[in-house]
Amino acid sequence: MSYVEDVLGIVEKRNANEPEFLQAVKEVLDSLKPVIDKHPEFKNEGILERIVEPERQIIFRVPWTDDQGNTQVNRGFRVEFNSAIGPYKGGLRFHPSVYLGIIKFLGFEQIFKNALTGLPMGGGKGGSDFDPKGKSDREVMRFCTSFMTELFRHIGHNTDVPAGDIGVGAREIGYLFGTYKKIKNEFTGVLTGKGLNWGGSLIRKEATGYGCVYFTQEMLKTKGEDFKGKDVIVSGSGNVAIYATEKVYELGGKVIAMCDSNGYVHDPEGIDLNIVKDIKEVRRGRIKEYVEKRPNAKYNENFSEIWKLKCDIALPSATQNEIDKASAEALVNNGCIAVGEGANMPCTPEAVDVFLANKILYGPGKAANAGGVSTSGLEMTQNSMRLAWTREEVDQKLHQIMVNIHQSCVDASNEYGTPGNYVNGANIAGFLKVANTMMDLGIYG
Repeated sequence: MSYVEDVLGIVEKRNANEPEFLQAVKEVLDSLKPVIDKHPEFKNEGILERIVEPERQIIFRVPWTDDQGNTQVNRGFRVEFNSAIGPYKGGLRFHPSVYLGIIKFLGFEQIFKNALTGLPMGGGKGGSDFDPKGKSDREVMRFCTSFMTELFRHIGHNTDVPAGDIGVGAREIGYLFGTYKKIKNEFTGVLTGKGLNWGGSLIRKEATGYGCVYFTQEMLKTKGEDFKGKDVIVSGSGNVAIYATEKVYELGGKVIAMCDSNGYVHDPEGIDLNIVKDIKEVRRGRIKEYVEKRPNAKYNENFSEIWKLKCDIALPSATQNEIDKASAEALVNNGCIAVGEGANMPCTPEAVDVFLANKILYGPGKAANAGGVSTSGLEMTQNSMRLAWTREEVDQKLHQIMVNIHQSCVDASNEYGTPGNYVNGANIAGFLKVANTMMDLGIYG
């Protein structure tokens, strides 16, 4: 067996019950075979064995009381995966599906995503199986306070800087930061996604969605295309989906469908984003309420069928593995020319194979959705400098980072013999930066 296959065997044996993590590792390592052939020094120094093993995995109990005075217990996680190029950086996810394997998959992806940004950030991820949906503000606050009373021991602005993810928005970040500040008696940039009044950055909320569209626009340019006049499907209806939709409209496209975990809405006239923002950002409601304001729109309770709609561009921005092989084939058959991942690993390996086989422009999450962590990095810079940049300054920097990421993917895929393959390009470009740094730092790097 090859070195890559040997390492995959080790990972599969050690992490047998973590399919998401195994899927992420296999995708990356498969891309790296030509790199290892060209750089045998990576094998000699055990770079692959080291990069697939987290530097630190923290699991802790989170007790809290609900509004009825009952004690509830959840499990908290923080996986500090790799700090070769900077402090651990990655979000916190609060969702019932969270377990160690999900956090490891996200943290592993974060290593390469953060490296692609060009900013000095390592990879990490965290979260809990706590579900904020249906909870009162006081319940969420009590949970966040309990969560941070353990997490604070392991984070710091030069050590590990968490952010938000699914289930962790401005409300949760506020409660978490307030608890950290109280315990540590210091005001530092230990979390990103903060409110604008207390160290946050403009564009942070919009960044992942904007960045996904910027990256997809760069892919389209390689074929002489753009968003103008294109019909677009955006799955999800959280921050990523909402602001991807906003940027699509700015660039002349039309979003015809969005969804949440209950179902999707199809509006051929174009999704009215103001209605979606009111439902999701103001009232925390469900997407099915959209048809009450737009009677010509249709609601379907099977959200996965959103990919059967005819579109030019797909931006999956909900969750992992939402597009399977059948959905990918439906997109291809209906004339889709580009897919940009706004979520983390929303396409199964079989779906990716369909896109690549049919020469669809396909932007993997570690490249296409790097806008969020890029702007988190810009927030860290502003905090360190005690400065606040304008909306235009941050958006310009974000746009340039996404352009640079696209070029890095193109250059790496060309150099290693798979031109046009953004999966290989992203994996190789991100890996090389981290691997070369680990070589410089020695065995503990």
